[in-house]
Amino acid sequence: MKPKDTLTEEEVQSGLSYLIKDGVASQSMGILTGGAFLVAFAVKLGASNLVIGLLAAVGPLAQLLQLPSIFIVEKIRNRRLITVVSAAMSRMCWLIIAVSPFLFPPKIAIAVLLVLLAAVSAFGAVSGCSWNSWVRDLIPENIMGSYFSKRMRIAVGVGIVLSLLAAVYLDYWKKLLPAQEVMGYSILFLAGFLAGMVGLIFLSKTPEPRMPRSEERPQIFKLLAQPFKNENFRKLIAFMCSWNFAVNLAGPFFMVYMLKRLGLSMSFIIGLSIVSQIMNFLFLRIWGKYTDRFSNKSVLAISGPLFILSILAWTFTTMPEKYFLTIPLLVAIHIVMGLASAGVSLASGNISLKLAPKGEATAYLATNTIVNSVAAGAAPILGGKFADFFAGRELAWTLKYTAPGGEFTLPTLNLQQWDFFFAFAFIIGLYALHRLAMVKEAGEVEEKIVAKELFAEVGTQVRTLSSVEGVKQMVSFPISIIRNVTGRMISNEDKQKD
Repeated sequence: MKPKDTLTEEEVQSGLSYLIKDGVASQSMGILTGGAFLVAFAVKLGASNLVIGLLAAVGPLAQLLQLPSIFIVEKIRNRRLITVVSAAMSRMCWLIIAVSPFLFPPKIAIAVLLVLLAAVSAFGAVSGCSWNSWVRDLIPENIMGSYFSKRMRIAVGVGIVLSLLAAVYLDYWKKLLPAQEVMGYSILFLAGFLAGMVGLIFLSKTPEPRMPRSEERPQIFKLLAQPFKNENFRKLIAFMCSWNFAVNLAGPFFMVYMLKRLGLSMSFIIGLSIVSQIMNFLFLRIWGKYTDRFSNKSVLAISGPLFILSILAWTFTTMPEKYFLTIPLLVAIHIVMGLASAGVSLASGNISLKLAPKGEATAYLATNTIVNSVAAGAAPILGGKFADFFAGRELAWTLKYTAPGGEFTLPTLNLQQWDFFFAFAFIIGLYALHRLAMVKEAGEVEEKIVAKELFAEVGTQVRTLSSVEGVKQMVSFPISIIRNVTGRMISNEDKQKD
């Protein structure tokens, strides 16, 4: 099916429906092949801190391929074809990753994992470039915030269920076959590969509006220069660049920190992840409503500070070792990070789409992605490189009170190894928020207005969830999402057959 000059309302609505289904499939693949499971898989193979950093950096650095991707999109001008083909190549790599531990010794398997992850990310960069431009022209601007909120909310709901099932499965596998623990992760990656291939079916059915033709075909570097001539978009790039550096300096090492420094079990770590996902799920609808009602910048001005404060809070989970507040702090951190990341991920994606001029989205979004990828890729490499350097260093601040009858000491700050990165990420995050204040977006309001609305909404949510019926709905809703989406898929297929 080729791109069309105009799409009917029915075609747009069917496209929005297919994008949601693809979102569910892609989220399923991401849950089963990434995050905690990927890091744990690498640790089981014997990966060092530097390798963990490289694993986190491969994805962002591969986004530099958005540069030739712009040329491909402008040349072929069939964004759906580019997206589906490149996404298929990317997802096929997970099949090889799944079987690599059985084909190679651990050290070679780690090298193969890095190479294949680079291929996954490289093809994903090409796919992402064309997909961003495609959906920018497909989704009506007035519903962009609420639509992506709904899409992400459904995907996260499914992700919660999958995370729980995967954690239970891995624990059972470890008890049943403790000597074959790596095989359990391989099966998980195989399931992720199958979910990704299902998503391609929905992408292939999504309609595409034809790209506007300019009178002259600008060269690639002219295309990339356009966003920097736009003062407001240039300020947005500065914010996104510093923000991504801060987040990726700390984020990749949360899992390693909990496994090695705190000695937590995999099932407990996944449990914390699920807590974070539940909060993410609950707040996506709220943030989505606020991005449409106020602005993306207003949402970032509230969710951003919450997120970087939760990063700083990781430094207080040891004093200098685990203590009675470690677990409560971890739970609180994951709650705050979950609700804050919902606002950050939704609003940061939307504000880039919104400030990119219609018809020129390919160049603007690709340039933004390229610059951010350099920052997001450099941060975890630096973290992995210097993790061992900071392992032998400590910064402590202790309050000491001495009296005739004895003395009392209170440790208030203790930074060791990964703690330094959490503190550095917090400082850089503060700078990023300073850059955000310079960005202009139509409809933005003062942070205190959004905060007031948010507190009122949270109060309503708490009252709802505090009831027995509210808890029942929170637990059953992710499962109902899977049932509803599956039912609609079957219904649509039946209609097409008729």
